[in-house]
Amino acid sequence: MAEVNENAFLTSDEEKKPKNKVERKEGEPTAAFKGASWAALVVGASAYLIGLFNAAMELNEKGYYFAVLIFGLYAAVSLQKAVRDREEDIPVSGIYYGLSWFAVIVAISLMAIGLFNAGSIILSEKGFYGMAFVLSLFAAITIQKNIRDTQVARQRD
Repeated sequence: MAEVNENAFLTSDEEKKPKNKVERKEGEPTAAFKGASWAALVVGASAYLIGLFNAAMELNEKGYYFAVLIFGLYAAVSLQKAVRDREEDIPVSGIYYGLSWFAVIVAISLMAIGLFNAGSIILSEKGFYGMAFVLSLFAAITIQKNIRDTQVARQRD
């Protein structure tokens, strides 16, 4: 019986060639995970900013929520770096480590207090801003972790 070619578009020579696989170092995140992290940041921050742009708020209130987002993103990356440095026995001063934790707590608190006291925003919008904010912070932390993991994996060689 003749051998059946499952993919009619490939010739027998093309079927036998091994596919080129991108070499990934041990400990390096996969391209899919890196892409998902960046996608989460883009989706979270874009949704937050588009919602903010379209919101019926005063300009100073929009500025407040924008500043809280930027502060939160910076604080989250800073905290991730400080925690990771300590984990890898890289010197981190106690004051920087403590300030990093304090900044993340303040950013989350400012967002929560701002949303709680916002009378011009309906409850579903408050939830939307809160979730977009948390998604953005999580994605920023994950991207920073991916960058560090990739650097460490490439330095091993």
